[in-house]
Amino acid sequence: MSILNESLAHKLGAAARSQGKADGASALAPADGQSYVKGSTEQELRYITIPALLRETVSRFGPREALFFQETGERLSYYDFDRDVDALASGFLALGLEKGDRIGIWSPNRYEWVLTQFATARIGLILVNINPAYRLSEVEYALNKVGCKALVLARRFKSSEYLKMVQQLAPELENTEPGRLNATKLPTLKNVIVMGPEETPGTFRFEDVKKLGGPAQQLRLSVIESTLSPDDAINIQFTSGTTGAPKGATLSHYNIVNNAGFVTGRIKLTEADRLCIPVPLYHCFGMVMGTLGAVSKGAAMVFPGEAFEPAGTLKTLSKERCTAVYGVPTMFVAMLQELEQNPVDLSSLRTGIMAGAPCPIDVMERVNSRMNMKDVTICYGMTETSPVSFQSFVDDPTDKRCATVGRVHPHLEVKIIDAEGQIVPVGGQGELCTRGYSVMKGYWDDDSRSEEAIIDGWMHTGDLATFDHDGFCTIVGRVKDMIIRGGENIYPREIEEFLFRHPEIAEVQVFGVPHEKLGEEVCAWVVARKNTDLPEDAVRQFCQGQIAHYKIPKHVRIVDEIPMTITGKPQKFVMRDQMVAMLQSP
Repeated sequence: MSILNESLAHKLGAAARSQGKADGASALAPADGQSYVKGSTEQELRYITIPALLRETVSRFGPREALFFQETGERLSYYDFDRDVDALASGFLALGLEKGDRIGIWSPNRYEWVLTQFATARIGLILVNINPAYRLSEVEYALNKVGCKALVLARRFKSSEYLKMVQQLAPELENTEPGRLNATKLPTLKNVIVMGPEETPGTFRFEDVKKLGGPAQQLRLSVIESTLSPDDAINIQFTSGTTGAPKGATLSHYNIVNNAGFVTGRIKLTEADRLCIPVPLYHCFGMVMGTLGAVSKGAAMVFPGEAFEPAGTLKTLSKERCTAVYGVPTMFVAMLQELEQNPVDLSSLRTGIMAGAPCPIDVMERVNSRMNMKDVTICYGMTETSPVSFQSFVDDPTDKRCATVGRVHPHLEVKIIDAEGQIVPVGGQGELCTRGYSVMKGYWDDDSRSEEAIIDGWMHTGDLATFDHDGFCTIVGRVKDMIIRGGENIYPREIEEFLFRHPEIAEVQVFGVPHEKLGEEVCAWVVARKNTDLPEDAVRQFCQGQIAHYKIPKHVRIVDEIPMTITGKPQKFVMRDQMVAMLQSP
């Protein structure tokens, strides 16, 4: 690196380290006693595209390490990564893909995933994230809903035979020349690109696509980039679809470039950091807060495995001297349990993010002490807001970093409203609504659901929340999860926080089940700590005299695990359906 670049890197690092203060933490409190907050505008929004962001980072930190994959041993500098991005983008052009075309990716965390993310953005293709847990009907729906012209996929992962599923949906592949698929069930799909060395009829090998582009395609890259706008749609992410068919949240360069920068700014990430990313790339946590966030600061990205595994993640954190790690609460619980059995040196760790689901106070405190993550922050958001709206600062008081999701992000407005749409007073509960640069463009090809979700620019989250007088936000549940028992409004999160105090409870989820006279009754599913014998009655007895009688779970079930989405969000509708069936059976 030249002396000029060293000086620039030093200044940029210093700017990033001071970002937490520049974020205007002191000015984020609600005004006039109303539950409305507005983020700092001291930092400017960046009106740039993803390829422009990557080019900046490569020019500043080109020789520095960009990526390491523990599973394969791949280790690349930003210069290496940039060359591969251009090669793959050129290959996509050689396949006939054009700006605005949709291209799906269906794979666990691999280098090919990250490479596809940045190569598609390079030429304005819209990347469609396919959940690695999807099965036949789900992947068929997703590919057809957005009209994918190409699909990049892993051959298989664990019990998921991705290629076989595609072959089942498109048997025409067997007798088709690569790039000329004409499938009855997948009418828009033309190109199937498979990771790995094996050849398969009707498909391209990923490595071969990287070599397809010639001088003509290379010359087109800069021409195409000049036509890209930060407001262009660049990514479609399907929401979990807990009610009805999954919706394709459509995000722009502008949405995710800015959110990635603000998220990593709050944890003071710089080019000197090594960020461990065990969360899935198909979700915003991995591909926005993770890869794009790291690129925005020139940090190294460390991938401990294709999917999360606690022992492997801990070994990688130690061996690679990572300074930051991301995870959902259940991942941190698993790592803490593994640490008890097999301690490793985590002295290099400093910060990270715990998000994706409400974070138990006990877990947060143990992450602070046992994983050396004194500066860990909590985030809250949703795919439709790119994703983060609230985040704690690294120097917020410990109790605030444990019990809340922090304060509003820059350049966002947030309000909490009642059922009539009126802003509630500070301390009152209501639905959280967000407005600003981060709100998605809409749900792909679904105007009616877009209009239901976004009203006058406000994204209605469906989450119940409260503000305190300092602007700290607490998520108390989902609007649809609220239990109404005999006219009493019961918020499951309150009961869950109380039950987490029980020394033998590792995880708990509270939800309502139908009751003929009361409307609903409270039910709790509980996972006991390892090597403990927790009877159901003990859970109810723990509540006696401690919380109101109507909040005490009528039904308690001790389970081995809580049904979760792949991103660690509890699936209360699954628990509710199973519990109703159980209660109805003789």
